Amino acid sequence: MGINSWFWSYVDKEFLKVKQIIVRSKDGRLINAMSVDVEEYFQVSAFEKYINRSDWDKLPGRAEASVDKILTLFSDQKIKATFFTLGWMAERYPQMVRRIVDEGHELASHGWSHVRVSDQSPDEFRNDVIRTRATLEDLSGQQIKGYRAASYSIGANNLWALDILEETGHIYSSSIFPIKHDHYGMPEAPRFAFHPDNSELLEVPITTVEIMGRKIPCGGGGWFRFFPYAFSRWAINRVNEAEGQSAIFYFHPWEIDFEQPRQEGLPFKTRFRHYLNLQQMEQRLNQLLQDFSWGRMDDVFLKAQE
Repeated sequence: MGINSWFWSYVDKEFLKVKQIIVRSKDGRLINAMSVDVEEYFQVSAFEKYINRSDWDKLPGRAEASVDKILTLFSDQKIKATFFTLGWMAERYPQMVRRIVDEGHELASHGWSHVRVSDQSPDEFRNDVIRTRATLEDLSGQQIKGYRAASYSIGANNLWALDILEETGHIYSSSIFPIKHDHYGMPEAPRFAFHPDNSELLEVPITTVEIMGRKIPCGGGGWFRFFPYAFSRWAINRVNEAEGQSAIFYFHPWEIDFEQPRQEGLPFKTRFRHYLNLQQMEQRLNQLLQDFSWGRMDDVFLKAQE
């Protein structure tokens, strides 16, 4: 059964296979997965109508310096993480890629140039992920197991992408956000890691907490900057302790770069989402790293299945 047909089986509640993932640290705490989506501030999907792709190489790159800062932060906290990296970034900053790997972190694919999967044909998507995976493996000498779609753009209408990821040698994906959002989301998807029926690929959805029957994001990004930190700590604790599941957290290098160039002419909602509480992000992240146990995506979710 292909993944597209699996989706309808899921709707019928018949063939869903959900993996129960439990990995604990030496002190008994459940280990969560920390991840970074390595892209520039000008590559975010919300800016695509305002910044031409042809201008990317003319704009000041800032992600490499932010990645260095993140690597130092993780080293100080003795944390290993997964870096979902654009092929476009890796091609231009090969030393950054090698530093990530040399410090013991997992390198994973974020696609080539932050094009939504929903904007690609199956052949375009296949070529994109093959190119990115080959580039990352050549630069790092590390097997690329994971993939995360730009803007979580795999959902009910393009589940064929998960078939292609499996065909092209990926072992897991973290590309489905089980919420309703104006740009992405598959609210009917499972909240925790699962295998579609007859598929070896593991899909690891971004973490949500369920409150009064509604899924609320608590796995990072703009939501982490929007909600008070106390909510994020409470929500991840609830996922860990009450539900016995590992959480997934993600952020971007530009989110700890308060001095990034401000874009002009943005609508209020786009400006609000991108720049909200950037000045608080590093402090909140530091606290998050101390409050929970963290590891790489492959260590948390793949080793549990071995």
